[in-house]
Amino acid sequence: MPSERLRPALVWRIAARDLLSTIRDRRTLTATILMPLLLIPLFTLGLPLLLGSLIGGQQQARQKLGVVGALPPALSAALSRDESLPDGTLVRAGVTLVPVTDARTAVQDGAVDAAVRPVTAIPTRAGATQGTLELYAKLNSLRAQAGAYSKVQDVVTAYNRTLTLDRLKTLGLDAGVLTPVTVKAMDASPPQEQRSGQLAFLIPMLMLQFILSGAMATAVDATAGEKERGTLESLLVAPVRRSEVVAGKLLATTITALTSASFSVLGFILSSVLVAAFTRGRTGQGSEITQAMGGQLTLTVGGALALLGVSLSAALVISALLITVGIYARSFKEAQTYIAPFTLAIVLPAVLLQFSDFLTLGAGLYALPLFGGMLSLLEIVRGNVNGVHVLLAITANLIGTVLLGLLARRSFGREEIIFRN
Repeated sequence: MPSERLRPALVWRIAARDLLSTIRDRRTLTATILMPLLLIPLFTLGLPLLLGSLIGGQQQARQKLGVVGALPPALSAALSRDESLPDGTLVRAGVTLVPVTDARTAVQDGAVDAAVRPVTAIPTRAGATQGTLELYAKLNSLRAQAGAYSKVQDVVTAYNRTLTLDRLKTLGLDAGVLTPVTVKAMDASPPQEQRSGQLAFLIPMLMLQFILSGAMATAVDATAGEKERGTLESLLVAPVRRSEVVAGKLLATTITALTSASFSVLGFILSSVLVAAFTRGRTGQGSEITQAMGGQLTLTVGGALALLGVSLSAALVISALLITVGIYARSFKEAQTYIAPFTLAIVLPAVLLQFSDFLTLGAGLYALPLFGGMLSLLEIVRGNVNGVHVLLAITANLIGTVLLGLLARRSFGREEIIFRN
């Protein structure tokens, strides 16, 4: 009985054959190389930058505030006044007061961005009476909440404090009476977790998504594509074992998947550099939001090795899955139809990672193929590298690769699947 030991030379020749076919397709190269470099900075930097610019821009823009009746002169002046830094940099612009008769209608018609209506007289000193000020705005609009609505809330809070302090002075007391105990927030997160930002959960999703897109082009073309072109039969009648065919196609698919993953990491590094360059020397709410949400990705040597190991194991299991599905399909189009749900299988669990802080993450979750890898990737980018979790995730992916590889080997040995058309 001939030995079933794989011959590396033949495996590599099969892999090179499939890689050459992939390289010839410019669309595949674009999806594998250019898209990660463009889309990852767009998501991890562009989205926070856009949000920070929008919110910061609303703070520095002057909105119209409708006023029903009259407000105390001091409160009106505070609402209209601009706030600037000592160097003259505008931090928050005031609002333009516009007299209106119906606050709700004025906001709905777009005549003003927000409107206020005193229900009772607004006091001019603390301890006299308590006034109520209705604030009308479109609360489902982020633009409204970041603009006139938040400005009114901040100014009224400051107005209340000013009246209270004036009353305390008349009683011979100082401001410390209001806050006998103060709380100073201290971020105990590791430095990398602080820099990774609130959108860190996007990193595992984008990495696995690009691994999938990079692997899909080669896997589908090397299986269903060859079946459709009629070139698979000539490969199978060549003096190579079916296991070598599977191993070669798995190697080629994994190489393209890892290529996409590598450029994904480069995209994250590029985003980190851009975030650091943008926020350096900048102040204001927009810059703070950009840095808090976008964050920066910096890895230690251990973190980089863990990231590489998890990415490699994820590329292997995804490649094995795509080859197994691809060989079963009758045509290229049918294979794409079968593979489409796997995109959601990656996106949906990855989106749930943003709520990982509310979950009790047991070791069993890290033993789930792909999902355990996502959890490990999230820990790595946050600087919380756990060797046990990384090993569990890698082992689960490798076991999944072996099982799917055996299934693919069995499919390559069945003529009713090979010649399905």
